[in-house]
Amino acid sequence: MKRFRLTIAVTAALTLAGCGGSSVNAPINPAIADVNAQEGWALGGSDFDETVIGLAFSGGGMRAAAFSHGVLSGLDRQALNGRNGPRPMTETVDFIAGVSGGSVPAAYFGLHGRQGLADFPARFLYRNAEEGFDTRVSLGNVLKILGDGGVNDNSRFPKWLDDNLFGGATYADLFRRKKPIVWISASDIYNRVPFTFEPLTFNAICSDLGRTRISEAVAASAAVPGVFSPINVENFGTSCNSRMPGWMTRAINDRRAPAMQRASALAMQRIRTDPERFKYLKLLDGGLTDNFGVQPLTVMRENRTRGHVPLTEEQGARIRRMLFLVIDSGRGPAGDWTRSLASPGAFDLAGAVTDAAIDAGAYKGYDSFLAVMNEWEEDLRKWRCTLSSGQVARLRGSAAGWNCRDVKFFVGRVSFDDVSGDRARLDAVPTRFQLDRATVDLLVSSGETALFASPTWRDFQRSLGARGAAVAAR
Repeated sequence: MKRFRLTIAVTAALTLAGCGGSSVNAPINPAIADVNAQEGWALGGSDFDETVIGLAFSGGGMRAAAFSHGVLSGLDRQALNGRNGPRPMTETVDFIAGVSGGSVPAAYFGLHGRQGLADFPARFLYRNAEEGFDTRVSLGNVLKILGDGGVNDNSRFPKWLDDNLFGGATYADLFRRKKPIVWISASDIYNRVPFTFEPLTFNAICSDLGRTRISEAVAASAAVPGVFSPINVENFGTSCNSRMPGWMTRAINDRRAPAMQRASALAMQRIRTDPERFKYLKLLDGGLTDNFGVQPLTVMRENRTRGHVPLTEEQGARIRRMLFLVIDSGRGPAGDWTRSLASPGAFDLAGAVTDAAIDAGAYKGYDSFLAVMNEWEEDLRKWRCTLSSGQVARLRGSAAGWNCRDVKFFVGRVSFDDVSGDRARLDAVPTRFQLDRATVDLLVSSGETALFASPTWRDFQRSLGARGAAVAAR
């Protein structure tokens, strides 16, 4: 079962044949009476140094989870000199995003921080997460795809995740930790846009994100088409005094807005305008619309009112550098069918079409993300240069040594390209949620190797200088 291609192929065939299905999944989200009661993240300046770190974990099943965990482990072995002395770099992570397989380590790190790194392999990476859903190739399962839109409903996998990882934790538990901000994304398959589990999105549909279980969000993000029937999120209309977020209004009114931003804004406008028609949002794997998981930060940046957003004023004044890494666990092309004039078989063709669509969309999204980050870097400088000396002293604690333009962003990808010796072995790892221990260990060690070999990391290291350089954590 490589990249769950059999069920994807069957789903594609049924779609082409005009066959439909109906989901049996109950909604995973509760209503909220008043949007003012919505919890959310509130990053403050009390636990903040000059360096901000953001991470985005791509999809790719257990392969992505293990490779991303390796990157986190590598960061944890490094320390940064901050205001209160050296601290592990994992304590400096303020933003983390995940889709599909990458959503698991993102959510677990968000819930437990660096303290959870030690037990994550035993609790997830070395486990068979496919115990949480049916992966058999059978006539009965084909009929389930035809009748219900997927082999598995949402009754088993979230329970498996809770039993082994999340213990029934909700987003309220993440909010109480305050940092990092965690973005888990699925795909709204009707509107063909990302759906991110974050307060702005849930405000727009009058739903209480705080009472939504983390396991349900992760299961939605990893709901491979055909393997799972679509996950339902209920739209409760606009009865909670909610308003359209600023980024949505701007994107709708600006025909020159980035295409994905405008499509997402128009989708939310439809959902809010006609809640009876859009009573249930149907979610599947987040990799279908944003396999690098970068859309949430792009949205947060588009919701800006000032140059520091989504950072607080204190953070915007104190920051000197940001390291934002997209952890790409995608594989290179595979198969031998290019040696022959014959066309590939149905399964190979379905997999190739799926890979091509996901990869092409991910790379376009990444290019757009780079442009947004470059714009944010300059906007932040401009905002800082409008501050008076009194404002600087209030926000930073002192105006000594202030240089409003002393801000640098380091943004890049960490991928299998950064692990030259094992590239062929890594490309051969299938996209599934069960891998043998040796393969998991290879992926984890490769994640750490790739981090330190990446050009972005090296540029970041040079920027720190001898005094502030990252050193091995003790």
